[in-house]
Amino acid sequence: MRRKTVLIPIILVLSVLSILIFYLLAQTIGDKIATHKDGNQELISAAPSEAASTPPPTPEPTPVEPVFTEAVWVGVGDIMSHYPQLPGAYDSKLGSYDFNPFFAEVKDILGQGDWIMANLETPIAGADFGYSGYPTFNAPYELAEALKNAGFNLLSTANNHSLDKGERGLLNTLQHLKELDLQAIGTASSQEEADALILAEQNGIRMGLLAYTYGTNGIPIPQGKPYLVNLIDEEKIKADIARLKDNGADLVTVALHFGNEYQTTPSESQKSLARSLVAAGADIIAGSHPHVIQPYEVIEGYDDNGNETRSLIIYSMGNFISNQRGDSKDYGVIFKVGVRKNVTEQTTTLTDIEAIPTWVHRYKPDRAFRYRILPVEETLAARNDSLLKAGEYDQMQKDFDMLLQRLESMK
Repeated sequence: MRRKTVLIPIILVLSVLSILIFYLLAQTIGDKIATHKDGNQELISAAPSEAASTPPPTPEPTPVEPVFTEAVWVGVGDIMSHYPQLPGAYDSKLGSYDFNPFFAEVKDILGQGDWIMANLETPIAGADFGYSGYPTFNAPYELAEALKNAGFNLLSTANNHSLDKGERGLLNTLQHLKELDLQAIGTASSQEEADALILAEQNGIRMGLLAYTYGTNGIPIPQGKPYLVNLIDEEKIKADIARLKDNGADLVTVALHFGNEYQTTPSESQKSLARSLVAAGADIIAGSHPHVIQPYEVIEGYDDNGNETRSLIIYSMGNFISNQRGDSKDYGVIFKVGVRKNVTEQTTTLTDIEAIPTWVHRYKPDRAFRYRILPVEETLAARNDSLLKAGEYDQMQKDFDMLLQRLESMK
């Protein structure tokens, strides 16, 4: 009996020790066991190793292909209306004018543009003012209709002949152009209209448009109405360029009526002003007034964000249509300029630039002169125009070579 009594305490001690050892082991193992629930299943896994705790590498982002959109600016020089141009365009049976033949041979080229722009260097004030040529012009309403039919949608109206028929003539011109949905640039009927931004959108590209002239042939702008005609003021032009860019213009075209008549090279003041405006953000400078072709130049650089920039300065595009003859006054040029916008990065640049010389063919099938604009290179290549004489082809070839050399002399 005594041996049994001694064994009981020993068994109790061993039991307590066993429980204690089990408890300690359970605590140690518990620190290394993690229980996770995945859906309805309960998973038990070892604690993650140091290597497993490093997050997986972030995959490289898939490059986004840029999206581009394109459009074409087409620009020409002076649209003149000298008095000898009128009789041949008049149809006495209908009692109206038809100027469409002026543009028939170049209509297809003009139609390759989205923005199609010219310098309208005559009022279209109405018959009440009387139709007249140099020195104070006034063309029939049908000239504006022919411009519309040829494809033009933008007309610079700020030039030295803007006020040839006074304030009323200018206002009538604006009204006639508005009726035909032709955008006038550089003249306005009110301060509110002058302050309004002109933004012409084509294929998702917004072009801002401005136009200014050196003067109005000594005809004073009516007092208190400076808005009627934009005069060249370098600081104001720079401010207008900035305002257009701040309001969503992808590029800005500035028409400048400047320089010296019949001078085939730009003056120092022309070059200084044009280059200064390009530095201020202008993308295309469309020059007029000399009535002869002057060179063009391409300015390349970088914007504030390091993007490449390309701007075009055309110092003078010559006469697109007029009665002026000789000394290259009967030549003009059509510029075709590609515009490409990177929609993804919101950047816009000029691409292809093409200069197409033109010649005003004046001929006299009866008692009145007729006029038509011919693309020189195309006409020379075909040599099948029944209205042209052999001597005219020869002179055109000689002039063409000279004009190309002049155009590209500043490239």
